[in-house]
Amino acid sequence: MDNQRLTRVNVPELEEVLGKPYKVLDDGFIRVVDYMGSDESIVQAARVSYGTGTKKVSEDRGLIRYLMRHDHTTPFEMCEIKFHVRVPMDCWRQWIRHRTANVNEYSTRYSIAIDSFQKTSPSQWRLQSEINKQGSGNFVGADLGQELSKQESDLHKNIKNVYDQRISTGIAREQARKDLPLSTYTEAYWKIDLHNLLHFLKLRMDSHAQTEIRSYANVIGNDIVRKWCPLTWEAFADYKFNGESFSAQELSIVQYIQATNDSTLVKAKLADAGFYSKGDYSRPTRELIEFESKLRKHNFSIPW
Repeated sequence: MDNQRLTRVNVPELEEVLGKPYKVLDDGFIRVVDYMGSDESIVQAARVSYGTGTKKVSEDRGLIRYLMRHDHTTPFEMCEIKFHVRVPMDCWRQWIRHRTANVNEYSTRYSIAIDSFQKTSPSQWRLQSEINKQGSGNFVGADLGQELSKQESDLHKNIKNVYDQRISTGIAREQARKDLPLSTYTEAYWKIDLHNLLHFLKLRMDSHAQTEIRSYANVIGNDIVRKWCPLTWEAFADYKFNGESFSAQELSIVQYIQATNDSTLVKAKLADAGFYSKGDYSRPTRELIEFESKLRKHNFSIPW
């Protein structure tokens, strides 16, 4: 057994921002409360697991990239981080769906609700996407935006007055809160290991994620994890976030395009693969739309 005294991992770049809030949205924030581990901890765990098998890996960066590339996730679980977040309740509902963290949220049964609602500026109201049933499309015009923001402001004032009146007349907090809107800010402590945090970031930093939760995810990734575990962040960005995966069927079609480049034949191939709804070329499936997006991202030709 190694009797050498162990010391707590210290990451100077992260220590500099420890406890300091990063502002998100109009009145939200996220800050690091505590953390455990670093890139070095990941390497240490991997080498304990693999034993002499990793002696040929001379650089920590190379080993971390190998682990990320081959989905060896356990070493990344050796790192943990705890955040204090202030977030609108509708955004928090999406956040809390990631059931891979330890959470303790501010309770409006015991405490008065946080006196803050997320506000939407006139230029930030979004139309429903015509393609994605759960996503946003273009922004509304200036006049409609002004009207919507005024309605929002009036609604928030009215609800606040109702809530405050209930509290002042002695109504139980657990009942007085029931009509608070999802725009009400809540606060929570959220502790998670690095492996599961990277999975969260892959989903919530994606361009298809809702704008509000993506704002928080971008801060966590770019401003915090990048400082905390820079080698891991580099590997994650390279292989997972900015990398691309193609299904066997998609690769088969890419090869077919290279072989024929005939739009009629390619369309027939796509139809056979089920990329058009009921074989109708005017009705591409969601899978085909996503496939086209991946091709455009990497400057592949789309001959159909």
